Amino acid sequence: MKERVPSIVAVFLLFVLVASTWWAAGYTQRAVHIEPPRRVTHEKDSWADKFVMVRTDPAGMAINRLEGTHMEHFPDDDSYKVTDPRAIGQRTGSPITIGTSQTAVMDKNGSRIVMTGHARLHRQADEGRAALDVTSEQITLLPDEDVAFTDLPALVVNGKSTMTGKGMRYDNKTRTLKVFSASDVKISGQDTQKSRTTTKKTEPKP
Repeated sequence: MKERVPSIVAVFLLFVLVASTWWAAGYTQRAVHIEPPRRVTHEKDSWADKFVMVRTDPAGMAINRLEGTHMEHFPDDDSYKVTDPRAIGQRTGSPITIGTSQTAVMDKNGSRIVMTGHARLHRQADEGRAALDVTSEQITLLPDEDVAFTDLPALVVNGKSTMTGKGMRYDNKTRTLKVFSASDVKISGQDTQKSRTTTKKTEPKP
């Protein structure tokens, strides 16, 4: 019997240690308030009035600018909702473009801006090219690619020529415009003459 006493004491102490640990863990859970996991909902976490956001290239030159009267940030998809937006593209070697609308949503780390409500894209005139204006109910801008497009009906005004159709894509790097399902096209003779003159000027001399 005396030989079993140390074993019994060791088992008893082990039981007391386990029981006290279990009680301490339970007491800690009851005493410490643990917040439930944060719900991921589309609720704004910050906002600003009369703001300006500028994106730069690796050399530090400003290439895109977004401003508006009011901005709200949503953390669930890291998007920004902008009121009275004005998106300006000013890449070196490309004409300046200005996008405006009633509201806009910028997401995908700033690589997409969806302009909604009387959306308008204006490309400033440059040497040999008249100003270009595109209006639609919604226009999507891809600042990194310097591209704008819409799948909705759009009106394109290039100089004194006009074109209406459903769907449009404009690449400001290559100055190419594609209008899908064009329903009404009016080409100005003056613009045609300018185009011919520009072509003659750019032809290499023999």
